[in-house]
Amino acid sequence: MTNMSHLKMGSAPKGHIGSGAQGERQKRPYNVTFGILSALAILMIVAGHAGYDILTVGGLFPYYSFHVPLFLFISGYFYREEEEAHPLTYLKKKAKRLLLPYFIWNVVYGVIAWALRTFAGFGMGEGISLKTLFVTPFLNGYQFILNYAAWFVPVLFLIEMMNLCMRLLLKWLHMNSEWVILLGTLAVGMLVVQFAIEGRVWGLYKTPGRILFLYPCFQMGQFYKKKLESRDRLGNLPYFVIVIGVQVLLYLCCNGLAYSSVWVTGFANGPLIPYVTVVSGAAFWLRVAKILAPLCESGQSGISAAQSFLLYLGRNTYAVMLHHVMAFMLVKMILAGIAAHTGYLPDFDFMRFYSDIDYYYLVKGSEAFRMVYLAAGVGLPLLLQKALDMLPINQSGRT
Repeated sequence: MTNMSHLKMGSAPKGHIGSGAQGERQKRPYNVTFGILSALAILMIVAGHAGYDILTVGGLFPYYSFHVPLFLFISGYFYREEEEAHPLTYLKKKAKRLLLPYFIWNVVYGVIAWALRTFAGFGMGEGISLKTLFVTPFLNGYQFILNYAAWFVPVLFLIEMMNLCMRLLLKWLHMNSEWVILLGTLAVGMLVVQFAIEGRVWGLYKTPGRILFLYPCFQMGQFYKKKLESRDRLGNLPYFVIVIGVQVLLYLCCNGLAYSSVWVTGFANGPLIPYVTVVSGAAFWLRVAKILAPLCESGQSGISAAQSFLLYLGRNTYAVMLHHVMAFMLVKMILAGIAAHTGYLPDFDFMRFYSDIDYYYLVKGSEAFRMVYLAAGVGLPLLLQKALDMLPINQSGRT
C-alpha cells in the first residue's frame, strides 16, 4: 500500500468551507483524510435536510447530534498559528473566502425568492432589504429560505475571528495553552446549553448562543491536531468497538441525541452529552475517512470514478452547502409540473409545496425516492461549481 504519511498534515480541501487561499493550497500537500471527512460531512448535511438516514449507521449516529460541529472540527484542524503574526491579513483572507461568495449568492437568492413570491405564488422568504442582505445572515441565515443551509458560513467566520482574537489575548497573557482553550470553551459552551435547557437562550440571544456553543468544536479540531493525532494509532477493531460501544450506551441511556445547532434547542440530556456525541461522531467518521484515504490518494493509478467524485466533493463542500436546498426545490418543481399537467402524482400537496421548504414529496410514498433528493442536492451544486470554475476569470486565476 502506498505510504500516506505525507498526507497526514496538509492543506484544507479546495472549496472546503474552512480552507485557505489558493496560494496556500499550492504550498502544502492535499490532506486526503480530511478531504474525505469533509465529503462525508456534507453528505450528512444534505441527507439530513432531505430526511434520509442513509449514513446514520442504523440510527446509531443521528446526523443532528454531530454533523454541523463536525465541520467546525475540520475547520479548527486547519487553523495555523502562523496566522496570528498577520491578523489583518487573516481577516481579509477569511472575509474573501467565506463572506464574499456568501453575500453575492445571498443577493441572488433574494431575487429568486422575490420572483417566486411575486410571480409563482410561493410564500417563503422575506423581502429584500439592507437587513435581510447584510444583518439577518448573522442573526439566523434564514432570510430567503432557499439558501438557509448556508447560515453556517457567517457563523464560521465569526468563530474564526473570535478564535484569532482569543489566541492573541492568551498569547499576550502567556496562557496560550490548548488545554486552557479547550476546557475554557467547553465550560462556556456547556453553560450555553444549560441556559438553553432553562429557556434563557431566545430571540437575539441565539446569535451569541450558537457561536459559543459551536466554538469548542472548532477548538477540538486544533486540539486533535496538536495533542492527539500523533497518538491516534489504535487498531481499527478495538477503535470501533470503543466508539460504537460508547455510542450504544449513549443511545440507550439518553432521551434522544439530536439537537439544533442553529436554533440552540433540543438539548434533552444536560450540558455535557452534546459534546460527547460530537466527539463520538467525529471519532467514528474520522477513522472511516482514514481507512478510505489510501484508496483515494490523488496520485494513485486506476482511481475509480466514485473515489474521484468523493475527492471532488470534499474540495467543494462550500458550493453544496450553499445550493443544495435550491437543488431540492428544483426536484420538487419538476414533480409539481408532472402533477399539474399529467394524471400522475395525484397526492402531490401543492399547498405545502408553495409554503413549506421542508416538504419532500416521495413518489409512491417510497423512502428510497429520497435518494433522488440526495443525488440532486449534491450533484447539481457540483455541476454549478464546475461551470463556474470554467469561466475565464477563474481559469486565469490558476495560471
